[in-house]
Amino acid sequence: MNTLVKVTALLLLCAFEAEAAASPESKFNIIANLDAGPGNVTVTDNGRIIISMHQFYQPKYVVVEYKDNALMPFPNKELSDSDSISNLKLDSVLGIRSDADGIVWMLDNGMRNGVTPKLVGWDTRSNKLHQVIHLPAPIAPKDAFVNDFAIDTKHRHIFISDPAGGANAALIVVNLSTGTARRVLEAHHSVIPEPVDLVIDNVPVQVKDKAGKLLRPHIGVNPITEDMNNEWVYFGPMHGLSLYRIKADDLVNENLDAKMLADRVERYSDKPISDGITIDKDNNIYLGELAANAIGVISADKKYQRLAQCPRLSWVDSFSFGPDGQLFAVVNRLHRSAMLNGGVSASKPPYYLLQIKALAGGLPGR
Repeated sequence: MNTLVKVTALLLLCAFEAEAAASPESKFNIIANLDAGPGNVTVTDNGRIIISMHQFYQPKYVVVEYKDNALMPFPNKELSDSDSISNLKLDSVLGIRSDADGIVWMLDNGMRNGVTPKLVGWDTRSNKLHQVIHLPAPIAPKDAFVNDFAIDTKHRHIFISDPAGGANAALIVVNLSTGTARRVLEAHHSVIPEPVDLVIDNVPVQVKDKAGKLLRPHIGVNPITEDMNNEWVYFGPMHGLSLYRIKADDLVNENLDAKMLADRVERYSDKPISDGITIDKDNNIYLGELAANAIGVISADKKYQRLAQCPRLSWVDSFSFGPDGQLFAVVNRLHRSAMLNGGVSASKPPYYLLQIKALAGGLPGR
């Protein structure tokens, strides 16, 4: 097939998908074109859409709210500049979730300026700082990349995924009542990457090392979510073809030693190379199938199927349910950023905020 035919075919496919994306029977709708690359998204119980802006694109604002067809700094610029909440100062947030109490939790990995990672909770109901929990070494080691997390309101814990350097990937268990944290399952097979490359549109994802050599990265545990009963925590390496789970009761049990905890991890199902995930009330697990420009679901019978596939679904990064059962997601074409494209920036707006036709409703913010 020559280049002209390939381009024509792609344009026809995009036109077809654009028409489908606007139709009632579509599996997804593009509800906003974004000028800057999003990271993750969460939707509060009263419908506010809060988005972290991806640090790979050097954003002006670290976290924003999508409101009135615009992106505004969150909580807001005036508050963020106030001395009274200096603890809020954010460096580089990716993971972002909200809970039933109206707290928006932001996971600051600190990687832009080399500051200590931290969890920051902002109370959207009283519009004030709720809690800050720092994650110093060795909880978050020098090569930590604290990325995504799940909130467990039953146990009052947060479970963080840290792909770190790959071989030392781990989960971080944060006790919200005490503000303490533990690093668990480090180097366990359920969190370290598998030797599988990510290739999108026939182009491998590559990073350039300090010597200028191109390498294909293999990233450890990234996707993580918890069922609505706060019973099972599901997780797995981004570069991995398996999804695992462990009971939340076991993760919060400080009396289990490393071996006892590791023995309680279960392989749950197959999965593609994926970034963020979420789960609905029927235990359907949604994820982005990065290599195929697709959105998929692992049903309760542990079978994977694609819900939608389209060139516009170019790195679906994060999911969140809203208050009326809507499922939101963001698209950021991260593989075309300079960081993951061998130092060459080829990622251009618009990026997308999506609404997906879910198989069942879910918990707002998750």
